[in-house]
Amino acid sequence: QVHLVESGGGLVQPGGSLRLSCAASGSISSLLAMAWYRQVPGRQREWVATITSGGSRNYADSVKGRFTVSRPNAKNTMYLQMNSLKPEDTAVYYCNAAIRELEGVNDYWGQGTQVTVSS
Repeated sequence: QVHLVESGGGLVQPGGSLRLSCAASGSISSLLAMAWYRQVPGRQREWVATITSGGSRNYADSVKGRFTVSRPNAKNTMYLQMNSLKPEDTAVYYCNAAIRELEGVNDYWGQGTQVTVSS
């Protein structure tokens, strides 16, 4: 079992910055990748960024150049540095982990952290 806990959300003005954290615990030895998603009420959950166990990173076009995903020393905490925030970045941000287990690859999710960009 894997447990993910996000933190770092809050209220920030447009143009500001926030850093989200995702702490993973449990059986993460076969971690394949971690990712950030976000969701606005009434809309589908949207992929934001991924970092693989090998350190490869990918970003949604909407955040490329503004957001940076990291997982220092491949430890159990992933970060999302968000700069130049826009009102359209307002959402609940979720952490995801893909773990290879006996029965296949399973996805685990955190509870989410609210990010509000507003003046």
